[in-house]
Amino acid sequence: MSENHLHIIAFDVPYPANYGGVIDVFYRVKALIEAGVKVHLHCFEYGRGEQEILNRCQEVKYYKRDTSFAKQLSLTPFIVNSRRSEALVQDLLKDDYPILCEGLHTTAILLDKRLKNRKIYVRAHNVEHDYYNGLGDTEKCWWRRLFYHAEALKLKRYEPVLKKATGIFAISQQDADHFSKRYNNVVLVPGFSASDSVCSETGRGEYVLYHGNLSVKENEQAAKWLIEQVFSELDLHCIVSGLNPSEKLGKLAEKYANVTLVANPDDAEMIDLLRQAQVNILVTDQPTGLKLKLLNALYNGRFCLVNSDMVKGTSLEGLCVVADEPDQMIAEIKRLMEEDFTEDDIEERDAQMRQLYDNEANARKIVDAIF
Repeated sequence: MSENHLHIIAFDVPYPANYGGVIDVFYRVKALIEAGVKVHLHCFEYGRGEQEILNRCQEVKYYKRDTSFAKQLSLTPFIVNSRRSEALVQDLLKDDYPILCEGLHTTAILLDKRLKNRKIYVRAHNVEHDYYNGLGDTEKCWWRRLFYHAEALKLKRYEPVLKKATGIFAISQQDADHFSKRYNNVVLVPGFSASDSVCSETGRGEYVLYHGNLSVKENEQAAKWLIEQVFSELDLHCIVSGLNPSEKLGKLAEKYANVTLVANPDDAEMIDLLRQAQVNILVTDQPTGLKLKLLNALYNGRFCLVNSDMVKGTSLEGLCVVADEPDQMIAEIKRLMEEDFTEDDIEERDAQMRQLYDNEANARKIVDAIF
């Protein structure tokens, strides 16, 4: 039996698996290795350092991402241009194994004539120009807003490079619909996460939790909105937790006696926060891609309260309570605080999650498509 070798080009070092995009990459690499694939991992490094746990791969290579200002002065999107690497191309030319690009970010190789006969697949994490337009819309700082909207224009213009890809793995049904209208060989492969089964606790928790990577503007805005519009109106303990919150968010949380900010919890602490909460609340105004924090909350938490955009195209709305207005959210939280989370709730959730978000089955889809 011949061995299945696969190059995977990651836009960042995918460990620690502590924010949306890299959670998907890390657990997909793990699932592919468990499915017998020999993974050759290539990472763009810009602050996370080399990670020993990744040495389970056949080989791991690191390349410096060039984030200098000069990389913005191009019609190629900055997220792509800053990840061009001749060293990477030379490494890929050493054999003829298929290649999986993580996100549009790592697709500069599709423009390289030396690789034109290779099987190159793309894992689409988002419709990137929609995502960047959304970031621009929520950004208060004028020059950042300008950067995001300019990047969105470049990304929209650049996206047809995907015509050169052998296939595209879309993360949500909504994204799959977008790509299928424009390109061939689109396969829906939902997000990969740390859990394979629901580990929620029965009974009742004592607090409401919002979690996310707080250094991402979109998540900071969501946390700020929840604190001001929802948590401030509750006579309940409310926790906001995640990576690198700003000083401004810390000051806002301090204004309310019932709000606690938990900065930079490790994996175990984050899982514990999710499990002990009575309500995991998640909101976004970006209905693109799949929010991996939603999977995290469904696998580990009790009740999930979300807005419509959080579940759009995910097929998960049936497992969540959906509310869009602050007063609706407040009413739902008060109702849910009085309910027990039961064994039946766990079984129903587990059955539905297994249908869609089974890491092993989704890795098999990728293996079948590529090999």
